[in-house]
Amino acid sequence: MELTLLAVGRLRPYYREAADEYLGRIRHYARVSESEIREAARAGSVAKQRSEEASRLRTRIPEGSIAVALAREGQPWSSSELARRLGAWQQQGRDVTLVIGGSFGLDPTFQSEAAQRWSLGPLTLPHELARVVVLEQVYRGFTILRGEPYHKGGPGAGRS
Repeated sequence: MELTLLAVGRLRPYYREAADEYLGRIRHYARVSESEIREAARAGSVAKQRSEEASRLRTRIPEGSIAVALAREGQPWSSSELARRLGAWQQQGRDVTLVIGGSFGLDPTFQSEAAQRWSLGPLTLPHELARVVVLEQVYRGFTILRGEPYHKGGPGAGRS
């Protein structure tokens, strides 16, 4: 399994540091790469910006990879559910691309084209922070699969 994180925009240094920490941790479990596309800030409108960014994103999704769009309208996955999905993708030998939009989110058409839509919940998060949260959750998912102590959730431990 090759895991790709594809995102709009560059991270500011403090987010970059956190993202790099989790990317390094994930590499103990799977091949992972990160790819960024430039924000279309001069597009003239939010709709045009999302559309331009979607066009750029489409060209960067590796052929044959399952595209998972991060979108508020998607399915909320618990950490355990994400772990289950990671395990299934690994067993199937499927490559996966997690796609995070820019400051205005992902184009609705792009979202509908994705194989799956994952929601981090109803909160509004800066897209840079969302990237760090996604990487942390992927790392947590792999520790759950391995039964490692990082994940402290479980029966009676609250929601994971």
